Amino acid sequence: MSNGKMIEARGLTQTFHTGRGKKQTAVHAVAGVDLDVAEGEVVGFLGPNGAGKTTTLRMLVTLLRPTAGTATVAGYDVVRESVQVRRSIGYCSQVGSTFSGAYAGDEVVDHGMLYGMSRTEAVAKGHELFDRLQLDGLWRRMPKNMSGGQKRRLDIAMGLIHSPSLVFLDEPTTGLDPQARANLWEHIRDLRAQQGMTVFLTTHYLDEADALADRILIIDKGTIVASDTADNLKANVSGDLVDLEVAGDEQVAVARDKLASISDSVEVEGHHVRGRVARAGKAVPGLLRDLDAAGVALDSIEVIRPSLDDVFLTLTGRSLRDADETATPPEAEPGQPAYDTTPTA
Repeated sequence: MSNGKMIEARGLTQTFHTGRGKKQTAVHAVAGVDLDVAEGEVVGFLGPNGAGKTTTLRMLVTLLRPTAGTATVAGYDVVRESVQVRRSIGYCSQVGSTFSGAYAGDEVVDHGMLYGMSRTEAVAKGHELFDRLQLDGLWRRMPKNMSGGQKRRLDIAMGLIHSPSLVFLDEPTTGLDPQARANLWEHIRDLRAQQGMTVFLTTHYLDEADALADRILIIDKGTIVASDTADNLKANVSGDLVDLEVAGDEQVAVARDKLASISDSVEVEGHHVRGRVARAGKAVPGLLRDLDAAGVALDSIEVIRPSLDDVFLTLTGRSLRDADETATPPEAEPGQPAYDTTPTA
Protein backbone atom coordinates (compact mmCIF):
# COMPACT_ATOMS: atom_id res chain seq x y z
CA MET A 1 0.00 0.00 0.00
CA SER A 2 1.31 3.40 -0.92
CA ASN A 3 0.77 5.06 2.46
CA GLY A 4 1.79 2.03 4.55
CA LYS A 5 -1.62 1.82 6.26
CA MET A 6 -3.63 -1.38 6.37
CA ILE A 7 -6.54 0.26 8.19
CA GLU A 8 -7.56 3.91 8.19
CA ALA A 9 -10.84 5.11 9.74
CA ARG A 10 -12.12 8.63 10.22
CA GLY A 11 -15.27 9.53 12.13
CA LEU A 12 -16.50 5.93 12.01
CA THR A 13 -19.94 5.91 13.60
CA GLN A 14 -22.63 3.33 14.30
CA THR A 15 -26.00 4.37 15.71
CA PHE A 16 -28.72 1.85 16.50
CA HIS A 17 -32.34 2.67 17.31
CA THR A 18 -34.38 0.83 19.90
CA GLY A 19 -38.13 1.02 20.43
CA ARG A 20 -40.73 2.54 18.11
CA GLY A 21 -42.43 5.86 17.60
CA LYS A 22 -42.06 8.33 20.46
CA LYS A 23 -40.28 5.66 22.50
CA GLN A 24 -37.53 5.27 19.92
CA THR A 25 -34.07 5.85 21.39
CA ALA A 26 -30.77 6.28 19.57
CA VAL A 27 -27.88 4.17 20.90
CA HIS A 28 -24.47 5.45 19.81
CA ALA A 29 -22.52 2.22 19.84
CA VAL A 30 -19.55 3.82 18.06
CA ALA A 31 -19.26 7.61 18.15
CA GLY A 32 -16.72 8.89 15.66
CA VAL A 33 -13.75 6.53 15.81
CA ASP A 34 -10.45 7.57 14.20
CA LEU A 35 -7.78 4.89 13.94
CA ASP A 36 -4.79 3.89 11.84
CA VAL A 37 -3.02 0.54 11.61
CA ALA A 38 0.27 0.27 9.73
CA GLU A 39 1.45 -2.66 7.65
CA GLY A 40 3.03 -5.36 9.82
CA GLU A 41 1.61 -4.07 13.12
CA VAL A 42 0.00 -6.22 15.79
CA VAL A 43 -2.64 -3.97 17.35
CA GLY A 44 -4.60 -4.84 20.48
CA PHE A 45 -8.10 -3.37 20.70
CA LEU A 46 -9.30 -3.13 24.32
CA GLY A 47 -12.51 -2.13 26.00
CA PRO A 48 -15.23 -3.61 28.24
CA ASN A 49 -18.48 -5.11 26.98
CA GLY A 50 -20.58 -2.44 25.33
CA ALA A 51 -17.63 -0.12 24.69
CA GLY A 52 -17.90 -0.52 20.91
CA LYS A 53 -15.11 -3.03 20.20
CA THR A 54 -17.07 -5.63 18.30
CA THR A 55 -19.27 -3.06 16.53
CA THR A 56 -16.14 -1.28 15.26
CA LEU A 57 -14.65 -4.59 14.15
CA ARG A 58 -17.84 -5.58 12.33
CA MET A 59 -17.78 -2.32 10.38
CA LEU A 60 -14.12 -2.82 9.44
CA VAL A 61 -14.74 -6.36 8.13
CA THR A 62 -17.90 -5.21 6.22
CA LEU A 63 -20.36 -7.14 8.37
CA LEU A 64 -22.08 -3.87 9.32
CA ARG A 65 -22.49 -0.71 7.27
CA PRO A 66 -21.31 2.44 9.09
CA THR A 67 -23.95 5.03 9.95
CA ALA A 68 -21.38 7.75 9.21
CA GLY A 69 -17.67 8.21 8.64
CA THR A 70 -15.24 6.42 6.34
CA ALA A 71 -12.87 3.50 6.57
CA THR A 72 -10.45 1.80 4.22
CA VAL A 73 -9.16 -1.69 4.92
CA ALA A 74 -6.28 -3.13 2.87
CA GLY A 75 -6.67 -0.08 0.63
CA TYR A 76 -10.38 -0.58 -0.11
CA ASP A 77 -13.41 1.37 1.07
CA VAL A 78 -15.51 -0.75 3.42
CA VAL A 79 -18.79 0.41 1.85
CA ARG A 80 -18.05 0.95 -1.85
CA GLU A 81 -15.49 -1.86 -2.18
CA SER A 82 -16.69 -4.34 0.41
CA VAL A 83 -16.05 -7.40 -1.80
CA GLN A 84 -12.42 -6.39 -2.30
CA VAL A 85 -12.06 -5.89 1.46
CA ARG A 86 -13.39 -9.39 2.13
CA ARG A 87 -11.03 -10.90 -0.42
CA SER A 88 -8.06 -9.17 1.23
CA ILE A 89 -8.61 -10.04 4.89
CA GLY A 90 -8.84 -13.01 7.20
CA TYR A 91 -11.43 -12.99 9.98
CA CYS A 92 -11.76 -15.16 13.07
CA SER A 93 -15.00 -14.34 14.88
CA GLN A 94 -15.73 -14.84 18.57
CA VAL A 95 -18.07 -17.73 17.90
CA GLY A 96 -15.98 -19.45 15.23
CA SER A 97 -17.00 -20.42 11.73
CA THR A 98 -16.60 -24.18 11.51
CA PHE A 99 -19.43 -26.68 11.07
CA SER A 100 -19.15 -29.18 13.89
CA GLY A 101 -20.28 -32.11 11.73
CA ALA A 102 -17.81 -31.69 8.85
CA TYR A 103 -14.25 -32.91 8.61
CA ALA A 104 -11.78 -30.19 9.58
CA GLY A 105 -9.76 -30.54 6.39
CA ASP A 106 -12.86 -30.32 4.19
CA GLU A 107 -13.95 -27.15 5.99
CA VAL A 108 -10.62 -25.44 5.32
CA VAL A 109 -10.46 -26.56 1.69
CA ASP A 110 -14.04 -25.47 0.98
CA HIS A 111 -13.31 -22.09 2.54
CA GLY A 112 -10.24 -21.68 0.35
CA MET A 113 -12.21 -22.56 -2.78
CA LEU A 114 -14.76 -19.85 -1.92
CA TYR A 115 -11.86 -17.42 -2.27
CA GLY A 116 -11.10 -18.68 -5.77
CA MET A 117 -8.41 -21.22 -4.93
CA SER A 118 -8.29 -24.48 -6.82
CA ARG A 119 -8.89 -27.63 -4.79
CA THR A 120 -5.27 -28.64 -5.26
CA GLU A 121 -4.04 -25.25 -4.00
CA ALA A 122 -6.44 -25.29 -1.07
CA VAL A 123 -5.45 -28.83 0.00
CA ALA A 124 -1.74 -27.99 -0.16
CA LYS A 125 -2.19 -24.73 1.73
CA GLY A 126 -4.50 -26.42 4.24
CA HIS A 127 -1.95 -29.10 5.09
CA GLU A 128 0.72 -26.40 5.46
CA LEU A 129 -1.50 -24.50 7.91
CA PHE A 130 -2.40 -27.65 9.86
CA ASP A 131 1.30 -28.37 10.29
CA ARG A 132 2.13 -24.76 11.26
CA LEU A 133 -0.79 -24.51 13.74
CA GLN A 134 -0.12 -27.93 15.30
CA LEU A 135 -3.26 -29.47 13.86
CA ASP A 136 -1.40 -32.33 12.20
CA GLY A 137 -3.35 -35.58 12.41
CA LEU A 138 -6.69 -33.76 12.67
CA TRP A 139 -7.51 -33.40 8.96
CA ARG A 140 -10.21 -36.08 9.17
CA ARG A 141 -11.51 -35.11 12.60
CA MET A 142 -14.74 -33.21 13.14
CA PRO A 143 -14.63 -29.96 15.16
CA LYS A 144 -17.17 -31.37 17.63
CA ASN A 145 -14.51 -33.91 18.63
CA MET A 146 -11.74 -31.32 19.08
CA SER A 147 -10.57 -29.48 22.18
CA GLY A 148 -11.25 -25.77 22.58
CA GLY A 149 -7.68 -24.87 21.63
CA GLN A 150 -7.77 -27.07 18.54
CA LYS A 151 -11.05 -25.53 17.38
CA ARG A 152 -9.68 -21.99 17.79
CA ARG A 153 -6.56 -22.90 15.80
CA LEU A 154 -8.83 -24.39 13.13
CA ASP A 155 -10.77 -21.10 13.01
CA ILE A 156 -7.48 -19.28 12.43
CA ALA A 157 -6.50 -21.76 9.71
CA MET A 158 -9.76 -20.97 7.91
CA GLY A 159 -9.03 -17.27 8.20
CA LEU A 160 -5.54 -17.72 6.75
CA ILE A 161 -6.26 -20.22 3.95
CA HIS A 162 -6.25 -17.53 1.22
CA SER A 163 -3.02 -15.91 2.50
CA PRO A 164 -4.46 -12.51 3.55
CA SER A 165 -2.16 -9.61 4.35
CA LEU A 166 -4.41 -8.58 7.26
CA VAL A 167 -6.17 -10.80 9.78
CA PHE A 168 -8.82 -9.80 12.34
CA LEU A 169 -8.95 -11.95 15.48
CA ASP A 170 -12.01 -11.26 17.65
CA GLU A 171 -11.46 -12.56 21.20
CA PRO A 172 -9.41 -15.53 19.88
CA THR A 173 -8.60 -17.08 23.27
CA THR A 174 -11.90 -16.62 25.12
CA GLY A 175 -12.80 -19.78 27.00
CA LEU A 176 -9.41 -21.47 26.58
CA ASP A 177 -7.41 -22.89 29.46
CA PRO A 178 -4.06 -21.18 30.29
CA GLN A 179 -1.96 -23.72 28.39
CA ALA A 180 -4.11 -23.48 25.27
CA ARG A 181 -4.04 -19.66 25.48
CA ALA A 182 -0.22 -19.61 25.74
CA ASN A 183 0.02 -21.99 22.80
CA LEU A 184 -2.25 -19.83 20.66
CA TRP A 185 -0.24 -16.72 21.60
CA GLU A 186 2.82 -18.28 19.97
CA HIS A 187 0.89 -18.90 16.77
CA ILE A 188 -0.38 -15.32 16.73
CA ARG A 189 3.18 -14.01 17.16
CA ASP A 190 4.26 -16.16 14.23
CA LEU A 191 1.69 -14.57 11.93
CA ARG A 192 3.73 -11.38 11.94
CA ALA A 193 7.19 -12.77 12.63
CA GLN A 194 7.11 -15.49 9.96
CA GLN A 195 4.35 -14.40 7.59
CA GLY A 196 4.63 -10.61 7.82
CA MET A 197 0.90 -10.26 8.46
CA THR A 198 -0.85 -7.33 10.07
CA VAL A 199 -2.95 -8.48 13.04
CA PHE A 200 -5.92 -6.62 14.55
CA LEU A 201 -6.73 -8.31 17.83
CA THR A 202 -9.69 -7.61 20.10
CA THR A 203 -9.42 -8.99 23.60
CA HIS A 204 -10.67 -8.70 27.18
CA TYR A 205 -7.41 -10.10 28.53
CA LEU A 206 -4.95 -7.45 29.68
CA ASP A 207 -2.00 -9.85 29.74
CA GLU A 208 -2.81 -10.93 26.21
CA ALA A 209 -2.69 -7.39 24.84
CA ASP A 210 0.47 -6.70 26.86
CA ALA A 211 2.22 -9.79 25.51
CA LEU A 212 1.18 -9.64 21.85
CA ALA A 213 0.46 -6.08 20.75
CA ASP A 214 2.96 -3.56 19.39
CA ARG A 215 0.37 -0.88 20.08
CA ILE A 216 -2.84 -0.74 22.06
CA LEU A 217 -6.06 1.07 21.22
CA ILE A 218 -8.50 1.60 24.10
CA ILE A 219 -12.14 2.29 23.29
CA ASP A 220 -14.63 3.51 25.87
CA LYS A 221 -18.24 4.56 25.30
CA GLY A 222 -17.80 4.39 21.55
CA THR A 223 -14.67 6.55 21.23
CA ILE A 224 -10.92 5.87 21.20
CA VAL A 225 -9.47 7.21 24.46
CA ALA A 226 -5.87 6.07 24.01
CA SER A 227 -3.50 4.80 21.32
CA ASP A 228 0.11 3.95 22.22
CA THR A 229 2.48 1.16 23.21
CA ALA A 230 1.71 -0.64 26.47
CA ASP A 231 4.89 0.75 28.06
CA ASN A 232 4.08 4.33 27.10
CA LEU A 233 0.51 4.03 28.34
CA LYS A 234 1.74 2.68 31.66
CA ALA A 235 4.35 5.43 31.92
CA ASN A 236 1.55 8.00 31.73
CA VAL A 237 -0.02 6.58 34.89
CA SER A 238 1.22 8.50 37.95
CA GLY A 239 4.12 6.27 38.92
CA ASP A 240 4.77 2.79 40.29
CA LEU A 241 2.93 1.63 43.40
CA VAL A 242 5.28 1.29 46.37
CA ASP A 243 3.87 -0.88 49.17
CA LEU A 244 5.73 -0.80 52.50
CA GLU A 245 4.82 -3.27 55.24
CA VAL A 246 6.23 -2.02 58.56
CA ALA A 247 6.95 -4.21 61.56
CA GLY A 248 5.04 -2.28 64.23
CA ASP A 249 2.18 0.16 64.78
CA GLU A 250 4.48 2.88 66.10
CA GLN A 251 6.43 2.92 62.82
CA VAL A 252 3.47 3.52 60.51
CA ALA A 253 3.43 7.31 60.91
CA VAL A 254 7.17 7.62 60.24
CA ALA A 255 6.95 5.39 57.15
CA ARG A 256 3.99 7.43 55.91
CA ASP A 257 5.93 10.69 56.25
CA LYS A 258 9.02 9.31 54.52
CA LEU A 259 6.97 7.90 51.63
CA ALA A 260 5.02 11.16 51.37
CA SER A 261 8.30 12.97 50.65
CA ILE A 262 8.46 11.21 47.26
CA SER A 263 4.75 10.51 46.63
CA ASP A 264 1.82 12.88 46.16
CA SER A 265 -0.72 10.39 47.50
CA VAL A 266 -0.10 8.04 50.41
CA GLU A 267 -2.62 5.71 52.03
CA VAL A 268 -2.36 3.52 55.10
CA GLU A 269 -4.02 0.17 55.67
CA GLY A 270 -2.95 -1.60 58.84
CA HIS A 271 0.82 -1.99 58.69
CA HIS A 272 0.83 -1.28 54.93
CA VAL A 273 1.82 2.18 53.68
CA ARG A 274 1.28 2.68 49.95
CA GLY A 275 1.88 5.45 47.45
CA ARG A 276 2.53 6.11 43.76
CA VAL A 277 6.14 7.07 43.05
CA ALA A 278 7.47 8.30 39.72
CA ARG A 279 10.46 6.22 38.56
CA ALA A 280 10.37 4.15 41.73
CA GLY A 281 13.43 2.15 40.69
CA LYS A 282 15.56 5.26 41.23
CA ALA A 283 13.70 6.62 44.26
CA VAL A 284 13.35 3.49 46.40
CA PRO A 285 17.05 3.03 47.39
CA GLY A 286 17.06 6.52 48.93
CA LEU A 287 13.74 5.82 50.65
CA LEU A 288 15.14 2.64 52.18
CA ARG A 289 18.16 4.51 53.52
CA ASP A 290 15.87 7.16 55.08
CA LEU A 291 13.67 4.50 56.67
CA ASP A 292 16.68 2.67 58.08
CA ALA A 293 18.10 5.92 59.50
CA ALA A 294 14.73 6.62 61.15
CA GLY A 295 14.71 3.15 62.74
CA VAL A 296 11.81 1.82 60.67
CA ALA A 297 11.93 -1.96 60.26
CA LEU A 298 10.19 -3.36 57.19
CA ASP A 299 8.61 -6.80 56.96
CA SER A 300 8.35 -6.38 53.19
CA ILE A 301 8.53 -3.90 50.34
CA GLU A 302 6.87 -4.34 46.97
CA VAL A 303 7.14 -2.16 43.88
CA ILE A 304 4.31 -2.77 41.41
CA ARG A 305 4.47 -1.33 37.92
CA PRO A 306 1.22 0.10 36.55
CA SER A 307 -0.91 -2.38 34.65
CA LEU A 308 -3.11 -1.82 31.64
CA ASP A 309 -6.05 -1.89 34.04
CA ASP A 310 -4.45 1.02 35.91
CA VAL A 311 -4.18 2.81 32.56
CA PHE A 312 -7.86 2.29 31.86
CA LEU A 313 -8.82 3.35 35.38
CA THR A 314 -6.80 6.56 34.97
CA LEU A 315 -8.32 7.33 31.57
CA THR A 316 -11.96 6.52 32.31
CA GLY A 317 -12.39 6.39 36.08
CA ARG A 318 -13.32 2.71 36.07
CA SER A 319 -11.69 -0.67 35.64
CA LEU A 320 -11.32 -2.36 32.29
CA ARG A 321 -12.65 -5.47 33.99
CA ASP A 322 -15.95 -3.80 34.77
CA ALA A 323 -18.66 -5.40 32.67
CA ASP A 324 -21.73 -3.53 33.89
CA GLU A 325 -22.29 -1.94 30.51
CA THR A 326 -25.50 -1.41 28.64
CA ALA A 327 -26.81 -4.36 26.70
CA THR A 328 -25.08 -5.11 23.44
CA PRO A 329 -27.02 -3.37 20.64
CA PRO A 330 -28.76 -5.36 17.93
CA GLU A 331 -26.66 -6.75 15.10
CA ALA A 332 -28.16 -4.41 12.53
CA GLU A 333 -31.14 -2.16 12.17
CA PRO A 334 -33.57 -2.12 9.26
CA GLY A 335 -31.98 -0.68 6.15
CA GLN A 336 -28.47 -1.52 7.40
CA PRO A 337 -28.09 -5.24 6.75
CA ALA A 338 -25.23 -7.27 8.06
CA TYR A 339 -23.20 -8.90 5.32
CA ASP A 340 -21.66 -12.33 5.24
CA THR A 341 -17.92 -12.50 4.58
CA THR A 342 -18.03 -14.90 1.67
CA PRO A 343 -16.39 -13.24 -1.36
CA THR A 344 -18.55 -12.98 -4.44
CA ALA A 345 -17.55 -13.03 -8.05
